[in-house]
Amino acid sequence: MKIAFSPCPNDTFIFHGWVHGLIPDAPPLEVTYADIDRTNDWAAHSTDYDILKISCAALPWVLSEYALLPCGGALGRGCGPLVLTANDTDPAALSGKRVAVPSKRSTAYLLFRLWIARFVPGGVGEIVVMPFQEIMPAVRDGKIDAGLVIHEARFTYPSYGLQLVTDLGQWWEEDTGLPIPLGAIIAKRNLDLKAIAGWTRSSVELAWKDRKMSQSYVMCHAQEMDPEVAQAHINLYVNEFSANLGEEGIGAIRALLGRAAEEGLVPKLDDSAFQPFF
Repeated sequence: MKIAFSPCPNDTFIFHGWVHGLIPDAPPLEVTYADIDRTNDWAAHSTDYDILKISCAALPWVLSEYALLPCGGALGRGCGPLVLTANDTDPAALSGKRVAVPSKRSTAYLLFRLWIARFVPGGVGEIVVMPFQEIMPAVRDGKIDAGLVIHEARFTYPSYGLQLVTDLGQWWEEDTGLPIPLGAIIAKRNLDLKAIAGWTRSSVELAWKDRKMSQSYVMCHAQEMDPEVAQAHINLYVNEFSANLGEEGIGAIRALLGRAAEEGLVPKLDDSAFQPFF
């Protein structure tokens, strides 16, 4: 079975058990490690992979061929994307400025677009897509005016001398009372979705049962990340929603995509798009 997910600690932590053949009756996985921008694109334009980790924001483009699984994804609180600059922290100062983002089909980008519609008069200027690990150096070096950052950047941005303009996750939580819907696991609709969900949930539960078991695998793919930062990353993004989205998790995804559809940022989805699980 072919799967694509990021080399980030939360994904490798979750899928360690399945990847290493530790989940009873689960088929072997052929893994491709790729940034979320690439997996979003693959899901939208091909069916080469049986299972993918994508951004929740990319769901409107893929749910005809793929189904959303109720586990394995990344939702949470206190774990949202940040908007950073090298100096001015006034949101109005972003008007007309060049901003680097990791993807235009990411939850981070949707939250950013919803936020600037309220707080940046006239909107920002050019949007430049670049790999997330290159964004903070580009802002620091003056190659870009501001950056939208994700993942471990929330722990490391002070070391680049950068300033926080806003925490988009905090804004979303205060505005909606809902967790932030970041990443989702999808699988081809013609497969045994309940079995795949069961194997994924078992992999999550095994990772929690013995957290040290996956450590070498996680660090092997963590792009020279400090082990303490990797663990903080896991603590933020692997939580009860990783085992079961539940009504609150699905509600968060629907709220995000509903608001984005109202702004014309994504195609509108109806409830049938979330079948067979919801």
